[in-house]
Amino acid sequence: MKISDETLTLAANTIRCLAIDGVQAANSGHPGAPMGLADVAAVLWLKHLKHDPADSSWPNRDRFVLSGGHGSMLLYSLLHLSGYNLPLDELKRFRQLNSQTPGHPERGHTDGIETTTGPLGQGIANAVGMAIAEKMAAARYNTTDHNIVNHRIWAVCGDGDLEEGLSHEACSLAGHLKLDNLVLFYDDNRITIEGDTALSVSDDAKKRFQSYNWQVIEIDGHNFDQIERAIRKASRSTDKPVCIICRTTIGQGSPNMCGTHDVHGAPLGAEEVVATKRALGMPEDKSFFIPDEISQLFKARTAKMKREHNKWKRLFKAWQQTEPDKAELWRKCADDCIPEDVESFLPTFDTSKSIATRSASGTVMNALAEQLPQLVGGAADLAPSTKTWLNNMGEVLNGDFSGRNLHYGIRELAMAAVMNGMQAYGGFRVFGATFFVFSDYCRPAIRVGSLMRLPVIFVFTHDSFYVGEDGPTHEPVEQLAALRCMPGVTVIRPSDPTETGAAWIAALKNKKGPTAILLTRQNMKVIDRSEYPAAANLEKGAYTLFQSGCGTPELIIIASGSEVELALEAAKKIEGRNVRVVSMPSWELFMRQNNAYRERIIDKDCERTLVVEAGTSFGWERFTARHNAFVTLETFGASAPYKKLAEYYGFTVDNVVQKARELFKY
Repeated sequence: MKISDETLTLAANTIRCLAIDGVQAANSGHPGAPMGLADVAAVLWLKHLKHDPADSSWPNRDRFVLSGGHGSMLLYSLLHLSGYNLPLDELKRFRQLNSQTPGHPERGHTDGIETTTGPLGQGIANAVGMAIAEKMAAARYNTTDHNIVNHRIWAVCGDGDLEEGLSHEACSLAGHLKLDNLVLFYDDNRITIEGDTALSVSDDAKKRFQSYNWQVIEIDGHNFDQIERAIRKASRSTDKPVCIICRTTIGQGSPNMCGTHDVHGAPLGAEEVVATKRALGMPEDKSFFIPDEISQLFKARTAKMKREHNKWKRLFKAWQQTEPDKAELWRKCADDCIPEDVESFLPTFDTSKSIATRSASGTVMNALAEQLPQLVGGAADLAPSTKTWLNNMGEVLNGDFSGRNLHYGIRELAMAAVMNGMQAYGGFRVFGATFFVFSDYCRPAIRVGSLMRLPVIFVFTHDSFYVGEDGPTHEPVEQLAALRCMPGVTVIRPSDPTETGAAWIAALKNKKGPTAILLTRQNMKVIDRSEYPAAANLEKGAYTLFQSGCGTPELIIIASGSEVELALEAAKKIEGRNVRVVSMPSWELFMRQNNAYRERIIDKDCERTLVVEAGTSFGWERFTARHNAFVTLETFGASAPYKKLAEYYGFTVDNVVQKARELFKY
């Protein structure tokens, strides 16, 4: 369908006016970017983007990612015009409580939003993750006769996105993997909140992306012919991702504010809104006005895409009939099927031997991966240390996406944000690994992943000062408390190899948000479950592992991870007292239990509590009694053999016993 420049101009101006009206109605928001990008968006959405607004979950749809999420009115306008379930009244309620148009796009909150964006740079990395997932899906499912996975990921970023270091990490990885299914529009308007980008940036974006092994196309972002030719050229790329540098004017159309930082993050004001509409040839006295011609234009495009979707459905049905094994694999992965008897595939561990929980986790992962084809992931260049390599399951390399092991490189934040993109794409259950202290690098993406309720799995090893000789730079102290206070994240710190297996089961069954499994570098004893309660009790977050007497205990020792072994040994040396040891691998799982269970484990009639954990005591007060004590770490660690550090910081049986005896004075 040929669309004249005159009609495209009207479409772009409609988008501009919807954006400025939404921001003006809210008296809050960012009109500048939507106004500057309207021309590019009109060409892409009316002529190239493959999607079906009637079914926003169509697997073979193109993905559109607005990395600069502050420009959300651009996306909301496009979704409404295209026919997604986003009524015009919701655009009028922009940034209002319980509206479908929050200040930044939120996946799962608004129909058609592929990923939550706003923290700059993360959308780019999400798009890279989606592009990787598309390549991996194509390698799994496509055949010579049936090309059922063949779509693109289109992302839009601005100057702010590219100033964030995350953009370097993600774009470097994308270029290395030759993700030719990824197109990034760089809105080069050279304006940020403080003013001209020359205040802080003098990068050559073209050379930067060329050094990443990207194809770079430079255009006038307001010239429809150049936009069209650039998109067509990008669509023909066969071995590189494409960056289209669009030279635009922020606030395009505003007579008095375009090209200035004043239009970046504030309403135009009533007078300038009228002046802008007058300059654009739009009705000055009408808000949220959509010309009939533009409504019909978008409806025609939507109808065409519906036909494309139906054509794909027929292809998919033929593929299912000729490739039943692949079709069954598709079903299992798309639904993230976890076998009902998944626990039966867990390995057993010899109670006469000690093993680091990171090593136990590697054994568990490989056993489960045989049953879970959707499980894929990798490490930030640390697989040999984190033990997160899936044996004999191939690796993802440029030119070959058939494997299940990814090399994220030394890019922790990109790893976490790429994981979010892959998980949001669908069809995979994604894990990523690094040392626990570097969870700080991952944290911004963990937070957004939790906001999206994405069930990604983080494997954080080297989880305490027991790292030893590497010293305080590599010894996590506050990270455990920091993760625990993040809404929606489930943190699990298993005490031994058997609890590690149970931790993986709990992580896989948790489909409502991220899970972090924290694992030891040092060897741990395997608790004999014929003598002690089953490790499957981990699913409750905490359970009584040992009690020296009956009834209400005189002292409860609560521990997690490697300190459970210490607490157990100490409790057995406290003679003449009724002492309970509670293994509490997960606060979050424990708090999801009913009050009766929680009060049974942390007996409210017990007046003494001793917490033993190789991290800060922050937050533990919620579980302690009137008289309490802590064997925790309130300072950064040190460089020394871990056994020396344990003695130095008081993580010994004798010190735990002494702390307990002091409590009995009360």
